[in-house]
Amino acid sequence: MSSEDSEFSQNNIENVVVKKSTFNGLIISLIVIVGIASFFAGSYVSNLNSNQISDQDLDDAIAKLELKILQNQLPTKQPTPPVKISADNDPIIGNPDAPITIIEFSDFQCPFCARFHIQTLPLILEQYIEQGKVKLVFRDFPIQSIHPNALPASVAAECANEQGKFREMHDMLFDNQNQWNKQETVEALSLFSNYATEIQLDQGTFDSCLSSGKYIEEIRKDLDDGRDYGVSGTPGFFVGNEKIGFVELKGAQPFDSFKKIIDAQLEA
Repeated sequence: MSSEDSEFSQNNIENVVVKKSTFNGLIISLIVIVGIASFFAGSYVSNLNSNQISDQDLDDAIAKLELKILQNQLPTKQPTPPVKISADNDPIIGNPDAPITIIEFSDFQCPFCARFHIQTLPLILEQYIEQGKVKLVFRDFPIQSIHPNALPASVAAECANEQGKFREMHDMLFDNQNQWNKQETVEALSLFSNYATEIQLDQGTFDSCLSSGKYIEEIRKDLDDGRDYGVSGTPGFFVGNEKIGFVELKGAQPFDSFKKIIDAQLEA
């Protein structure tokens, strides 16, 4: 995962502190500790000196190297077990009975998450979700230390979901990210209230939900689950189902990356 495709590198440990109170400020403390993953790769060292060996010795050495490469390309006898991921009870876009699930861990203030929303999701919607083949489960992973309005945005989306309009608020937040992402939290909350009006939510119910912070624990659970699953940046995706397990995709991947996995899983 490159720095261009993710908002939170694997080598960072972030402390997330949020405030929750009335409509003029949420005062809640969230702490997200992301584990550091290490990758070790082996290497081959050759001490061959072309001036000291014969052509036959060189041919033998090349043949052994080619054999080693072929052996490395063979499938392992014991494949890695499929990853098990929970969709929890989070908002769903698409048919709940679709055979394949995309579980997305996302941050509404993350620009790469917005890129996925604008560039990739429309194609997934058209070719898979609207065909009833795939559903998208949205799980919150607000990286509050660098995105101070991410948690309030997640709460706004959860409050809209309460009235059956998660997708509408989801789209409003990403489509208008540049409008609210650099605002003070109080101003951002006011904009979220305006979005609720635009998508025809019951205003009083929404504003009360937003100011109460009632979904903070639900969002905290998403954060904890994401950390447990190794999510270290946004967006992060898991594609599959409980039977076959899930394949992980990190970052704002292009549509083709999803297509290859989904098509293979639908044919399995």
